Amino acid sequence: MNTVLIPLLQVINIALDLYVWAIIISVVLSWLVAFNIINTYNQFVRMVMSSLGQLIEPALRRIRQFLPIFGGLDLSPIALILAIMFAQMVIQRLIISLVM
Repeated sequence: MNTVLIPLLQVINIALDLYVWAIIISVVLSWLVAFNIINTYNQFVRMVMSSLGQLIEPALRRIRQFLPIFGGLDLSPIALILAIMFAQMVIQRLIISLVM
């Protein structure tokens, strides 16, 4: 049982890491667009932003229902990253307990 569960938990942990990086890239891209450093007329930028939006927005939308936007600052990505970090800590503790 542990021989299957431990690698599965490690894969989930890696997937959560990739999701955190996707959130960070999405936030940075939105800032670059807001400050007019890059524009959405570029097809590649538009494709990346659309793909990241489809991946991240459903989770952010649920957080935005409970966490209001403060002075034009959207804190939902920070809350989502913190929740993912908490889940990763739980997974790591679970892996440690399964190994011992």
